[in-house]
Amino acid sequence: MTAALPMIIQGGMGIAVSNWKLAHAVSAMGQLGVVSGTALDSVFVRRLQDGDPSGAIRRALAAFPKPDVAAEILRRYFKPEGRATDEPYTALPMYRQAVSKFREQVTIAANFVEVWLAKEGHHGKVGINLLTKVQMPTLPSLYGAMLAGVDVVLMGAGIPREIPGALDALAVQAPAELRLDVERAAGATFSLKFDPAEHGMTDVPMKRPAFYAIVSSHTLATNLARKATGRVDGFVVEGATAGGHNAPPRGAMQLNERGEPIYGERDQADLAAMRQLGGQFWLAGSFGTPEGLQAALQAGATGIQAGTAFAYSDESGFTPEIKRQVLGAVAEGRVGVYTDPRASPTGFPFKVIETPGIAQQDDSRRRCCDLGYLRTAALREDGRLIYRCSAAPVSDYVNAGGTEEETVGRRCLCNGLMSAIGLGQVRQDGAVEPPMITSGDHVRELAAVAQGRTSYAASDVLRYLLGDRPATHVREEIHTPVALTTT
Repeated sequence: MTAALPMIIQGGMGIAVSNWKLAHAVSAMGQLGVVSGTALDSVFVRRLQDGDPSGAIRRALAAFPKPDVAAEILRRYFKPEGRATDEPYTALPMYRQAVSKFREQVTIAANFVEVWLAKEGHHGKVGINLLTKVQMPTLPSLYGAMLAGVDVVLMGAGIPREIPGALDALAVQAPAELRLDVERAAGATFSLKFDPAEHGMTDVPMKRPAFYAIVSSHTLATNLARKATGRVDGFVVEGATAGGHNAPPRGAMQLNERGEPIYGERDQADLAAMRQLGGQFWLAGSFGTPEGLQAALQAGATGIQAGTAFAYSDESGFTPEIKRQVLGAVAEGRVGVYTDPRASPTGFPFKVIETPGIAQQDDSRRRCCDLGYLRTAALREDGRLIYRCSAAPVSDYVNAGGTEEETVGRRCLCNGLMSAIGLGQVRQDGAVEPPMITSGDHVRELAAVAQGRTSYAASDVLRYLLGDRPATHVREEIHTPVALTTT
């Protein structure tokens, strides 16, 4: 079977920076628009509490296959007049190994709504990006996206070996299971289970989306090609200059004079080895320029994944003020990016933009953990599971068996990234959570996209990247597991 494959994959960034509006704009122009699935359930209920001014969320909910679930979600969370600016958001219960049926259904509905809106009114393909490190909401998130007909699932920040098999199961409305990582498990195994039959939507026709693994090396791509539980349809090979989370350097981490991880030749993917895998791949991390696209094509890639340029487009989820300030700083040449080895509770390096005049989360923030997407499970001596995050209050983390040393420099990415899209929680003192803003290393190159303008659209990014090139390749699309060639 031949199919048109996009040259451009729009990156799945942050918490709803890659929102449905951005994905819709990119997909409608023939490229792969991608929504971020991270913390999407909390984004969903906060949008409802803010009154859903455009009516888009309610329009998509009207298409949800379980009208009674949609009605209950609206009853609990929708505020027709919107939330007062000093009123805290009503939060969802934090995820754990097992949650209530309704809690799962909120996650299913949130992912359905985001993908449904991204696909509305055009025939382009839409993807969803999930983090492997955020394990506990994964199965209901995938199911909700698949109910809406998502075309591609992309996952990185870990080794998503079990995801292809889960997609195979969910595509036929069968139960799916993933291994849950548990610290101090001493050989015991734990799993996350999801059964579509419990939610009463098994009569909905489903398709199995393509699966693209986001990898940092050819070694990881080879491992997934050989050992994944199902079909891997392609790879996004992401370098250390990409925004958000980066893979740690191979070997012992060394830092430069700014305190950033040092990457070397061992951390560069072998593109000849990628070509030998026999499938399609896209290059990411400082390839978001016309020259980067040309270099990727010459290296045998199908195209590129681009994030930073789309992140500051009109359609992205960053607040208008953040976009205005960053683009102003780019125009004045006073913007940079710091790769922080300590910020993320995942232990992965995380990129934070450096721009004068933008206040971001720092050590003055009073620690709390009320979203909990980066919490990990640990086994207590009595055999029960506990959940902890190194960005939570230090005493909470230590009491849960962690060390104080591990908390140093950690940031609450959940609350910081939520604030960057205008959905920051209001605290007891009336202050709103400070944001965290992540970008790729080449943020300065936004000047070439903006061309002196104070704003630009996603269509401008695509015109900048593609120029006069055809928008797609037509080539054989892989429908069997990617395998190493033997010649």
